[in-house]
Amino acid sequence: MSMPTRDEVPTTTVERLPVTLPAEVTVLDVREQDEWDAGHVQDARHVPLSQLAQRAGEIPADGHVLCVCKVGGRSAQAVVFLRSLGVDAVNLHGGMLAWSVAGRPLVRADGGTGAVG
Repeated sequence: MSMPTRDEVPTTTVERLPVTLPAEVTVLDVREQDEWDAGHVQDARHVPLSQLAQRAGEIPADGHVLCVCKVGGRSAQAVVFLRSLGVDAVNLHGGMLAWSVAGRPLVRADGGTGAVG
């Protein structure tokens, strides 16, 4: 079985997302700890891509999962993996950089205003 190409990974953009994400959407941030600590989406779940296979049970199997990383490469890999498990996962094109440029809020691990590092 061949893996989907980047163009075949279900993807959305920040502009297509409502300002307030619906409750049934889980934001899954697959960046490394230092990236997460610097700034992430409020109420997102953090599972670094390197740990996703071992921690897949932490990801809701119902609802929708919006996967994010810094620019969209790692989160695309996460989408492919999660969809193979039957999870309705979508990649955020442009990742957290696009989120930040669009003026969407970020929080630091300590609760302060975050930034993409």
